[in-house]
Amino acid sequence: MTAKPRVLVVDDKLAMAETIADGLGDHGFAATALGAGRAALEAVRAGRADVVVTDLRMPDLDGLALLDTLRDSGLDVPVIVMTAYGAIDSAVESIRKGAYQYLTKPFKLDELVIFLRRALDDRALRREAAAMRKTLGERFSLAGVVARSAAMQRVVSIVERAAPSDVPILLTGETGTGKGMIGNAIHGTSKRATRPFVAINCATLPEPLLESELFGHVKGAFTGAIADHSGLFATADGGTVMLDEIGELPIGLQAKLLRVLESGTVRPVGATRERAVDVRIIAATHRDLRRAVGDGTFREDLLYRLDVLAIEMPPLRQRRDDLEPLVERFLADAIHRHPTSPARTFSRQAMRKLLDHAWPGNVRELAHAVERGVVLASEPEISEIDLVAPAGEPASSFGGEVVPMVEIQRRYARWALDQYGGHKTRTAERLDIDAKTLNRWLAGDGD
Repeated sequence: MTAKPRVLVVDDKLAMAETIADGLGDHGFAATALGAGRAALEAVRAGRADVVVTDLRMPDLDGLALLDTLRDSGLDVPVIVMTAYGAIDSAVESIRKGAYQYLTKPFKLDELVIFLRRALDDRALRREAAAMRKTLGERFSLAGVVARSAAMQRVVSIVERAAPSDVPILLTGETGTGKGMIGNAIHGTSKRATRPFVAINCATLPEPLLESELFGHVKGAFTGAIADHSGLFATADGGTVMLDEIGELPIGLQAKLLRVLESGTVRPVGATRERAVDVRIIAATHRDLRRAVGDGTFREDLLYRLDVLAIEMPPLRQRRDDLEPLVERFLADAIHRHPTSPARTFSRQAMRKLLDHAWPGNVRELAHAVERGVVLASEPEISEIDLVAPAGEPASSFGGEVVPMVEIQRRYARWALDQYGGHKTRTAERLDIDAKTLNRWLAGDGD
């Protein structure tokens, strides 16, 4: 049963406060009458109030002084002020000091009830927004990066120095090392943090569609273009664009991207005019772009533009000190996503397997393994058996034969698809990939 909202009604005429409190009790509030401002202050400090209704003029601690003290103390409690008709100026002053609303005596109880419910709703929204900002702040900042190892501490050090600038950043490293997470952190730590962060995987879309997604198109530019589309660069104006798997960008689009970087403008498909955009570029790849330049699959001039500052993400095997805190984080995340799972911790043997494994799939593989353990666990303690996929086909190799990473990926994708009854859309959403990538994984084509 939901607890009743706690209301303090404060008036030096205690009988008046008690009458209002009794009336509020009939409307579902747990109301308490107090005859002095200092008593109300102590009750708020003790956490016994969700909202305060106070008279403006009181000899002990009047309404304005109570507002000042609550604000200076950082106490997040809405205050509704009651005032006589002749004190309107003071009531307006109370609003300036942070009061939620004021009521002129005499007033109807129903009117107070409306303001109380609105004040409580606004308070709930503010707290929800604050919690969301905290969560996003952790996600889009270095606070969310596990960096106990020397290798990751070096990465964090570079990010801290590079984030405030606008220079392009090239993130390199093996698949699954957390390049997307660092891209988020760079944006969240930069002066562009309040502007959009837009990411796209250059390997997931065919060239015509990718060009439209990046630069936009005008209505009628091609079959199916039934309306104007602004494109990701325009959407991210003032913020950051992250181009994941930049090494997969078709050579034709590389020239157009280079022009955008040089001119600061984009031209939507089918448009005759360009529009200015102000974006910071973060590119990421697991490929050797210098070798790609030699092979003729990547433009050298574009590489020079992107490779102003390179950050190489270390593989998980080079950051062993981060393994245990990463397991703890992924375990907490997986339990939150699967609240019906009894899993709460790993057995000693299971944890040892996690810590001893080579993790060729890096952080991504570790996260999947932990989630698999949570999903399969039938006891509070996740066992070694829970770390292995059904039918004797492990999604990751904890022993026995050593297989290529694409095979590990294929096996895990098949197991995940089984968990969702063959529903590919739901499986792709849970794996945080698109349906096209899931099909590639299932076919053993890698990512």
